Amino acid sequence: MNIGLIDVDSHNFPNLALMKISSYHKELGDSVEWYDTLTALSNPYDIVYMSKVFTNLYTLDYQYPVYADKVIKGGYGYDNYEKPFKNYETIFPDYSIYYDLYPKFKHTAFGYLTRGCPRNCSFCMVGKYEGKKTRQVANIENFYDPKIHKEIRLLDPNILAHKDLSILKQLKESDAYIHFTGGVDIRFLTKEQANIINNMKVKMLHFAWDNDDNFKTENIIKDKRAWIKYSRSKVMFYVLVNYDTDWEFDLYRVKKLKELDCDPYIMIYNKPKCDKKYNHLQRFVNNKFVFWSKQTVEDYLQKKGYLNKEERR
Repeated sequence: MNIGLIDVDSHNFPNLALMKISSYHKELGDSVEWYDTLTALSNPYDIVYMSKVFTNLYTLDYQYPVYADKVIKGGYGYDNYEKPFKNYETIFPDYSIYYDLYPKFKHTAFGYLTRGCPRNCSFCMVGKYEGKKTRQVANIENFYDPKIHKEIRLLDPNILAHKDLSILKQLKESDAYIHFTGGVDIRFLTKEQANIINNMKVKMLHFAWDNDDNFKTENIIKDKRAWIKYSRSKVMFYVLVNYDTDWEFDLYRVKKLKELDCDPYIMIYNKPKCDKKYNHLQRFVNNKFVFWSKQTVEDYLQKKGYLNKEERR
């Protein structure tokens, strides 16, 4: 069969699902390529797979006609998380389809060791699609080749909620730099887990502080930050704004993380429709040269007209 692939909202990041789909069909002897409209006009594809990670709050759907006998749409962006084949989680990705598009990732492996998350946050779709319990779905060899890859981008939604230490040990025993792209839940962190992480070749640890929970998360960060040996250059906290926290608490989190020697990273919910003040906050905080300068977030926002002198604290 002739298979076409469409990465609907790549955001300059390889789509793991399409890489797995490519491997699956190539193993069957099928021809796989990026969807091309001109080719499809004269010779429609047998199947076209369209993968969309983000909802329409962030990226639009594919805007052009698709010529194929069958079109399969999948991903959070399509409200569909059905696996296209049985061995989906353990099939080795076909990284070659992105070599020309993203050469910077040529030596980077992408994958999940676990799926699911017990937090079930209202802004997150992981609980709905992957389940409310973290479970192991693969091993490192299912997506990492030490002869090719120098870095692993781990996409797990909440790997620390799984208490089997052997999962983290797989990462530690690899020869790769580990980038915890999907986030690590510091509230679940144990000293045993921290010890393993401290002995990895960590490139980046992403934590999160998303909710106003009467300072419970703040106190946990204060206690457990000391367990992690890495400096702020490798410890970043996602900070969700424009959802269910007020402006004052958004500023508080940014300032408090800076005090705790943690690097905040602003994530704006429904960014196309947010108040412009959130865009200014994001520009200041996510520009690390500016954020760690002598200029404060209050100074910056006051210049932009989003903070009065009496609001400064």
